[in-house]
Amino acid sequence: MITIVDYGLGNIRAFQNMYKRMGVETRSARTADELCNAERIVLPGVGAFDHAMELLDASGMRGTLDELVLGHSVPILGVCVGMQILAESSEEGVRKGLGWIKGSVRHFKSEPATNGLPLPHMGWNDVTTAEADPLFNSLETGSRFYFLHSYYFECAQPQEVTARAQYGANFTCAVKSGKIRGVQFHPEKSHHYGAQLLKNFADN
Repeated sequence: MITIVDYGLGNIRAFQNMYKRMGVETRSARTADELCNAERIVLPGVGAFDHAMELLDASGMRGTLDELVLGHSVPILGVCVGMQILAESSEEGVRKGLGWIKGSVRHFKSEPATNGLPLPHMGWNDVTTAEADPLFNSLETGSRFYFLHSYYFECAQPQEVTARAQYGANFTCAVKSGKIRGVQFHPEKSHHYGAQLLKNFADN
């Protein structure tokens, strides 16, 4: 069973439809009570970092997420802004992130090699795995995913980077700390590559 956190951001239905085609059961959670027995969690997100944190705090699920993920090691997958809020902070705003993975979120303009490139970074891009992670089983070579973002996760611990992509310069597009994972791209929009990644999350 996959529980998708519905705090007002992200295309919940797209995840549900993709998992339905695989025969994997899902449910959405809008309250702490609906979240409390989660076995695996998807944390989606689109838009701005601060807005995501405001909505998550207002949902009443923040404390339950901390308890499940940090206290009980329930596997979680953050997607797009759902990945970014795993960090400690972001150049996009002033609020603190969840801080589950040490690092900060930076604007592409902070990276000289991306100066002059169109923003947001949008479209399909190759992804190269950096560390072995079952999330990328059968996706180690030739994988392409759909991106839509202007900010990227700068990990404090290089060993927690599991995949990279390139937009002017190499940037982190997947992170992992224990059973906490995040991906910058949108697997729910990435056809068979995304389906394989979401299946891997359900299975591992």
